Amino acid sequence: MKKLLTLASLLVLASLALAACGGAATEAPATEAPEATEAPADAEATEAPVSGEADLLSTILDRGYILVSTDPNYEPQSFLNTESSRPSDTKCPGDALTTAEMQGFDVDVAIAIGDALGVETCFATPSWDVVTAGSWSDKWDISVGSMTVTTDRLEILDFSIPYYYTPAVIAVAADSGVTSIDGLSGQAVCAGTATTYEFWLNNDIAGLGLPEASIYATVPADVTVVPLETDQECAQSIASGRKDFVGYVTSETVVDANLAAGMPVVKLEGAVYSEDLAAAFDKSSSLDTTSFRAKVDEIFAAMHADGTLTALSNEWLGSDLTIAPNQ
Repeated sequence: MKKLLTLASLLVLASLALAACGGAATEAPATEAPEATEAPADAEATEAPVSGEADLLSTILDRGYILVSTDPNYEPQSFLNTESSRPSDTKCPGDALTTAEMQGFDVDVAIAIGDALGVETCFATPSWDVVTAGSWSDKWDISVGSMTVTTDRLEILDFSIPYYYTPAVIAVAADSGVTSIDGLSGQAVCAGTATTYEFWLNNDIAGLGLPEASIYATVPADVTVVPLETDQECAQSIASGRKDFVGYVTSETVVDANLAAGMPVVKLEGAVYSEDLAAAFDKSSSLDTTSFRAKVDEIFAAMHADGTLTALSNEWLGSDLTIAPNQ
């Protein structure tokens, strides 16, 4: 009996030893498993930036919104809608404005791009000189801000086909006594910083970067240039009583809006040059913009053809400015 018990004990001990060995065998793969799952994840993280498969258009479509830079103080092209509030269901980043918070011609053009892509349109509002300087660091996708196509800008930005065209004009304070462009000789004149209007006032024809046939007037002698952040601020400063400049250069659409708003200004006769206005893309974008630019061109071509741009121009600008001057 004792021998049987001893034998039984030995058998129990053997089975426990085998179980222990079996436990070790089953635990080994569990120890190796994290290494097997982590390796592909690391490989993906390394390969993603250099794969070249992602581009800006697919990125916009995947995230469900397009981020457009434009000016919140450039009526009637783009300005804040103070009568509407931010919707709760927006996909727009917290520091971006929604379509409910912006309005104007450029805003509606940007919304049309978003609608055609099937995504929400959101707005960033950086200063104009930052937009025209390029190197946006992917902070927004596209500029739809009435930007004139110039040779200098073409070095750092890509452009769509033009979506409209405007003459640049000069307006002066109603009590300035100035009645012609030549009457500005020796006077101080305002323009938005880094705009073609500032380039023209500085007689920087190279910076202006327009065809000679598009420039209609020479700069009056001895003009002093007073730059403000936007040319709309020039008109607003005159309306508030500022007297250190007599007038400002801007788009005729802006001056017409200033007059309609009752600002104490007068538009001088004659355009100084004509502008081809287009959407802009950053050449230094980390994502390829080729397909996105082609898609925007396609959208604009369709909007020209079906009259959408004409209708928006008539609504916001008071006339059809979507036909090139030489057509």
